[in-house]
Amino acid sequence: MDIEIIIRDKVIDAIEKLYSHKADPNQVQIQNTRKDFEGDKTVVVFPFLRLSKKSPEQTGEELGNFLTGEVSEIAGFNVVKGFLNLVIDGSYWMNQLNEAAGDKQYGFSPVTDESELVMIEYSSPNTNKPLHLGHIRNNLLGFSISEIMKANGNKVVKTNIVNDRGIHICKSMYAWKTLGNGETPASSGKKGDHLVGEYYVKFDQLYKKEISELVAGGMSEDEAKDKAPSILAARDMLRKWEANDAEVRQLWETMNGWVYQGFDETYKMLGVDFDKIYYESDTYLIGRDEVIRGLDEGYFYRREDGSVWADLSGEGLDEKILLRSDGTSVYMTQDIGTAKMRFEDYDINHMIYVVGNEQNYHFQVLAILLDKLGYKWGKDLYHFSYGMVELPHGKMKSREGTVVDADDLVEGMIDVARKVSEELGKLDGYSEEEKNNIYRIVALGALKYFILKVDPRKSMLFNPEESIDFNGNTGPFIQYTYARIQSVLRKATDSGLSIPEKAPSIACNEKEIELIKTINRFPFVVKEAGDNHSPALIANYVYDLVKEFNQFYHDYSIVNETDETVRSFRLVLTRTVGQTIKNGFSLLGIEVPERM
Repeated sequence: MDIEIIIRDKVIDAIEKLYSHKADPNQVQIQNTRKDFEGDKTVVVFPFLRLSKKSPEQTGEELGNFLTGEVSEIAGFNVVKGFLNLVIDGSYWMNQLNEAAGDKQYGFSPVTDESELVMIEYSSPNTNKPLHLGHIRNNLLGFSISEIMKANGNKVVKTNIVNDRGIHICKSMYAWKTLGNGETPASSGKKGDHLVGEYYVKFDQLYKKEISELVAGGMSEDEAKDKAPSILAARDMLRKWEANDAEVRQLWETMNGWVYQGFDETYKMLGVDFDKIYYESDTYLIGRDEVIRGLDEGYFYRREDGSVWADLSGEGLDEKILLRSDGTSVYMTQDIGTAKMRFEDYDINHMIYVVGNEQNYHFQVLAILLDKLGYKWGKDLYHFSYGMVELPHGKMKSREGTVVDADDLVEGMIDVARKVSEELGKLDGYSEEEKNNIYRIVALGALKYFILKVDPRKSMLFNPEESIDFNGNTGPFIQYTYARIQSVLRKATDSGLSIPEKAPSIACNEKEIELIKTINRFPFVVKEAGDNHSPALIANYVYDLVKEFNQFYHDYSIVNETDETVRSFRLVLTRTVGQTIKNGFSLLGIEVPERM
């Protein structure tokens, strides 16, 4: 049993027996002892003074004496003002190490038939452009949160809603139809999503040119934006699409097919996947039917121009359009339909949307609308709102072609990893295939770790060069430490040394105890990361573990230790640190190389 649970239960017992009062479990505050004091765990005494009616020092002494007499794992104590510092016996830490050493899934809870089902939506790309840096943060967060929820014993369904219809899609289609001259991914050698994205940019260029010409002819800018031939043609194409026009639908299927093939390549490269993919072209019809039902039942209203709206002033919000005057759908319509489909497809206990914080209002409204439509689960939907990611030169705009393409970014990261590795000479003697695989692992590890170590609710600045440093709080630094651990274990095996399954008992030194304590924290960090949906907690824990190990590695021999029992203990400790690093990084979707 965890030592903090043992201490908490015995403190409650002590309060009742010493002072004839029942303590509230929430009053029992247990912390890790500060490094400048003797001890491992500290009980805060101040909440019990009104029950003991004694000084903090005297109350602490009485609690300390009670605990040392009742808990065999407590070897001693000291009181500093209102803080009771408890020294945990070395045998407890030895048992904790062996518990971790004997379980390759240490820190993870098993999924059972009774486990709750959590659906997590992430990615949500549009089929008019390739994935970019913002999508990378979304995909990495969504995948990592899915793995963390799984590690907390939940059944998890990873889902994606592809925005494959709408005016933005028709803009790319119209530009390709008028300017493309039959260009295809095969004829151009371009990835399909890149090709379609180029036509989205070309549409914007054409649209702006037409607006300028109309304004020069005496039209107001607002009227020009509404009357430009390209935007009128794109709107007409959308209406034809919704009317199932065969020619428009065929072009849509062809161009979307190019994009999906490109997306699949990018997802594979990033190491993310999905259990179920929904398409807006399927869900918007269900959403539209729901909006019409809500209109018929009086939840929504129709304006003179034929558009359908929800009045949310009673909820302290404004009015929200649900169907345009021409009957076409908006994003909210699609999300209503998608939510209904999902809850029909799966017995969902928790629905998590991983979507940037610019959509906070959208999901607030979605929950209210679903509740109005009679879905009891509507208000239980959880929007995991994360901050934007920017580059040193500022924000990105897809229609202007100033986005940082995901594929280009990863390729650039691999080039940086190659350059840094060659300068350091770390891969001398490796085959080209081995080198290229390590460059890929290091590059993706750098990218993922740099993004995931930041509190997801904060906006962040991404610096590729800084992320791939082999020193400091970076993915490559942690990967290098893991590879070093594997090198130590190989050296031991090659020297004819056997590494036992469990560590023999020794009198541990301070750094060994600190390492075991840090390993022991892993299950609690996994739970906290699940409760808070925060990969950053995992990332920074692994960095703490690596720092602790490197201090130990610097100060003490492992393979060259002459005492056989101590050497065996340290080999087990080292192997367990490596396994914990690997487990932690698996929750972030990061590979660890056996050699570097």
